[in-house]
Amino acid sequence: MLRTVNRVLLGVVGLVLLLLGGSVLAVGLGAPAPSWWIHDGRHDVLLSDAERTRWRDADWWWPTVIAVLAVLVLLALWWLTAVLRRHHLTEVLVDTGDGEGALLRGRALEGVLAGQSADLDGVSHAQAHLTGRPTAPETRVRLQLEPHVDPGTALSDFTAGALTHARDSAGLASLPAEVRLTGAKHSAERVN
Repeated sequence: MLRTVNRVLLGVVGLVLLLLGGSVLAVGLGAPAPSWWIHDGRHDVLLSDAERTRWRDADWWWPTVIAVLAVLVLLALWWLTAVLRRHHLTEVLVDTGDGEGALLRGRALEGVLAGQSADLDGVSHAQAHLTGRPTAPETRVRLQLEPHVDPGTALSDFTAGALTHARDSAGLASLPAEVRLTGAKHSAERVN
């Protein structure tokens, strides 16, 4: 839903800015001003002295301008964080085999995947994050390995164990995974 709203809003804002910017550029380069244009011609200023000083004596003008601009900045920041935030898959559509489907909570699948991954030999901590679409989920997994563990062995154990079990349990044809392996850091201890 947010992705659709984002695309529509970006398209509308982009179209308005393109039309206004193109009109300003065309009039500035000498094209005749359109009938709906607010200025008379090429050498007309954006704000005249009378327009700039019109509300100078009104006590409500500057607080209102600042409040509106502050709200616009906050909305723009909210929009930016919503766009940059990684999307989290909340539900996975599970094929039940009878022509119907069931919805599995994404957090439940993430928890099971992370729990089974953490139970693997040499894995000290695991995190799983689902992305993609409900009919075609993908996962990002971070495994923190003990220093003595071979990364290739840990990856093959994860693929054959936890990932395969999660894919088969959800009845998915495939479950693409991006796995990041990090080493556990232990602090040095003083020996007496």
